[in-house]
Amino acid sequence: MSDDIPNDPNGKRIICDGEYATVRYVGMVPPTAGLWLGVEWDNPLRGKHDGSHNGTRYFACSHATGGSFIRPKKADFGVSFLTAVTKRYGSNSDWNENLVIGKKTVELIGIESVQDEQSKLVTLCDISLRECAVSNAGHKGEIFDSCPNISTMNLSSNLLSSWESMADIACQLKTLKHLDLSENRLRLSSNPSSLANAFASLTLLSLNRTGITWNEVLQYTVMWPALEELYLASNDITVLERSVSCLQSLTLLDISNNQLVHGNQLHAIAHLPRLKHLIISNNRISSINFSVAQFGCCTDMFPAVNRLLIDGNNISQWSFINELNKLQSLQSLTCQNNPIMDSEKNPETVRQLIIAKIARLKVLNKTEILLKEREGAELDYRKKFGFDWLKAGGNQNSELNNPSMEFLIEHPRYITLVEKYGAPDDAEIKPLQPFALKNQLLTLTIKCPDKPDQKPIQKKLPDSMTVQKVKGLLYRLFKVPGSELTLSYESCKMEGKEIELENDLKSLQFYSMENGDSILVRW
Repeated sequence: MSDDIPNDPNGKRIICDGEYATVRYVGMVPPTAGLWLGVEWDNPLRGKHDGSHNGTRYFACSHATGGSFIRPKKADFGVSFLTAVTKRYGSNSDWNENLVIGKKTVELIGIESVQDEQSKLVTLCDISLRECAVSNAGHKGEIFDSCPNISTMNLSSNLLSSWESMADIACQLKTLKHLDLSENRLRLSSNPSSLANAFASLTLLSLNRTGITWNEVLQYTVMWPALEELYLASNDITVLERSVSCLQSLTLLDISNNQLVHGNQLHAIAHLPRLKHLIISNNRISSINFSVAQFGCCTDMFPAVNRLLIDGNNISQWSFINELNKLQSLQSLTCQNNPIMDSEKNPETVRQLIIAKIARLKVLNKTEILLKEREGAELDYRKKFGFDWLKAGGNQNSELNNPSMEFLIEHPRYITLVEKYGAPDDAEIKPLQPFALKNQLLTLTIKCPDKPDQKPIQKKLPDSMTVQKVKGLLYRLFKVPGSELTLSYESCKMEGKEIELENDLKSLQFYSMENGDSILVRW
């Protein structure tokens, strides 16, 4: 075996000309002389073939152009863990002197510098060795002797080739809790349970862009008995399968940027008792269903999930949002970059509909839902669909109120909102008018309560007009800068109740203003 390569090169990870690959073959490739390495590149466009040459198959590749043959001298098989740590975190200013022995000059490192170096490594707790070509644990015990206190470690994009080699490192780090192994390619151990002690303290693990499958995750979990956070982004995962005994301590799971299509695949992880944060952004999910025993009840699936990220999927139907209301603990939702977010002309309308449909939601798209906003959203929802409710069998008389099941499936919270706010009155129950500018204008009275000499002014304003633009209009009327104005409004239906227009970026429609209402201006 050549001195340029390790004794057991098959399956090892290498870097060649800045590209990562796995060695799949070591030997001769006739008719050329000399030793060759057959490698499978991480980037399949880097190769030339699938492991075959002149009709002979030397190794197998998962991609038709993923393979190449290279000379051993071009392959970098990496360095030991401690070598990488010392290079990145060691001292660059050690005292030294030179000693001449015969014709050779030998560099001597002062004992004080050695002690300083060791002291520096011993104190390391959080380290990053990203792209440092780490491939092995080095000599037995050297990590424990030099830097045993590491608790958080980034080993992403290195040359680790197996879970055994990672365990050789981890077993010397008794306090290791957070580990990032993203962009590595680690072979599955033949006996994963034998490696559990090495990762006994591990609570956070990142395996993004490692090519891992969900089935492999289920096999690996025996190695991570205390795991609480697991990141599996960008692995082309297409299938989720259930395993009752796995991941029982998990509180966060990130499976974003994969290839999940059917939302009901998530049922496979719906039994995890401690899962609080679920990230499924940038998949291809369009629908989901949580079956419950009775209409309007919560599901026992995902009992602890209070934060859900579903950005960048194919969600276009309101039935998906209705289903989320069945999650008993859901408080935070992020759902941007889905078709449903463009289903209304005004983005604020979409936000209000989501708030009204999910009762326990407190944060939507990273913005807190204030009590006034929830009340306004629910009142608007009750009014917006009041005519449909009446047509479906709804009635202001509670004894006669019997909307169809079809309506309740489409608007499962409507009955609750009627109970909360009362049935919509006749003025609120009217069919939607076709879109026209006159239907979007509100006749409002502008009053200055603190300026008795200022007469009320009547204006027609579009309901899409923001509070900020209203202040611009008032500046032209009163010559008072908008920053000095405080606005509120008084509803013609609720005399004496004043509602502050506190957000300059919100529209009049957002605050549920109607014809006949008054804007109160103070400065």
